[in-house]
Amino acid sequence: MTDLIVCTALGMEARAVARGLRARPEPGSDHPRVRVVRIGMGPDRAARAAALLPPAAALAVTGFGGALHDGLRPGDVLVATEVRSGGRVWPCPSAPLLAGELVRAGLPARVGPLVTAPHIVTGRARHALAREGAYAVDMESAPLAAAAGARPFAAVRVIVDTPDAPLLNLATMGGAVAARRTLARIGPVLARWAAATGPRRVLLASPRSFCAGVERAIEIVERALGRFGAPVYVRKQIVHNIHVVRDLERRGAVFVDDLAEVPEGAVTVFSAHGVAPAVREEAGRRGLRVVDATCPLVAKVHAEARRFAARGDLVVLIGHAGHEEVEGVLGEVPGAGALVEDEAGVAGLRPGRGVAYLTQTTLAADEAGRVAAAIRRRFPDAEGPRGDDICYATTNRQHAVRAVAAEADLVLVVGSANSSNALRLTEVAARSDHDGAPLARLVDGPGDVALDWLRGVRTVGLTAGASTPGAMVDAVVAALGGLGPLEVEERRVTEENVEFTLPKEVRP
Repeated sequence: MTDLIVCTALGMEARAVARGLRARPEPGSDHPRVRVVRIGMGPDRAARAAALLPPAAALAVTGFGGALHDGLRPGDVLVATEVRSGGRVWPCPSAPLLAGELVRAGLPARVGPLVTAPHIVTGRARHALAREGAYAVDMESAPLAAAAGARPFAAVRVIVDTPDAPLLNLATMGGAVAARRTLARIGPVLARWAAATGPRRVLLASPRSFCAGVERAIEIVERALGRFGAPVYVRKQIVHNIHVVRDLERRGAVFVDDLAEVPEGAVTVFSAHGVAPAVREEAGRRGLRVVDATCPLVAKVHAEARRFAARGDLVVLIGHAGHEEVEGVLGEVPGAGALVEDEAGVAGLRPGRGVAYLTQTTLAADEAGRVAAAIRRRFPDAEGPRGDDICYATTNRQHAVRAVAAEADLVLVVGSANSSNALRLTEVAARSDHDGAPLARLVDGPGDVALDWLRGVRTVGLTAGASTPGAMVDAVVAALGGLGPLEVEERRVTEENVEFTLPKEVRP
């Protein structure tokens, strides 16, 4: 059976795709078997051709399309999230995976709904389809989506005309030449998509995603917007996740790197990672209306730093340079603090007084433990924190990811690249104790999942950092489900029931 059938309406489209596949064959002897089929223009021809297609593991349709969305321009590539026609809808769940691969191949790809029309759409009819939320229009995808059944299906269209540049236009026809070159580059990506299809199992680590401190911080910004109105200024990212930040920006939050960017007297939220006393003092001088979203567990580390410094100790903070939490804690003890990032850094400490040590809350527990042990070996009288500084949520998520990594071929950690706890989860997964540690990758969403990672992989471990919305995990699961039958299992290592109170400024 063929691994992938790629359907096109026109001969020039078919030749372009086939030429790209010949020029850039998939590496290895097991590259997918791809057949390119010309089906003719229009839904009737597409339906007749679909009924005669030979068996294939996956089915795709590609070629030229017309833009409906204002953001699409000639030469752009639309990967359909769903195909619509005559009141019916065929979902295309793997669209984010395919679009991300096209972007990495250098193509301007985006995702959105595709509508199949019975004829070329112009004028008012095109605007009507746009008002229904469709991004682009073609005449062949719906019959093929119906014929695909339960098989993986993809619809990819290269835009050649827009509402402002109609099809029968000299400039548009010139753009078709460039679009044909783009089609040749789409072929190899479709082959990689086909190679990634197949049944697999997803193991969900639990706990995962938001912790109590992150939920509290986000709720603080939401309540501040509701109580004081937009704009509400937030110093630094409220939590380290780009999806959270963009959502709050859409609702009126303004994120700044420095308080100098905030108008005097404005409502200002301090992020969950905490701030140094100097920042609080500056806010007071400028009359800012401060709402403090510092995580209570981070505030505990600040308090311990002040306690140790007050008795004359050198306060050694185990953490990562440049992280906002580290800057805030060391800001509590100017002239009395030192940062140590690893065991080697312990040798450079020259205290001349008592030593106490603390830990950034989002570190990997095993690594932080080794550094703390090195400090105690060199300074046997060194005192550590009252209770573990590493956040309960960080520890729980690290235990959970170990549980899924023990059974997985690939572990995906969903989180932003500036999230310390997500980075540590990735490192912990890669250090799995079982034979043949899995490939572990940090992704911000399904579009970051490279199709080559999935080739031959039948068990995927999946987790998310404490600042990652659960919806992003759901999006990855849905995208993987578009590649073939998916069995989802949860591996729960503990329950979390921690809650923190809100600051008085935003309490109901």
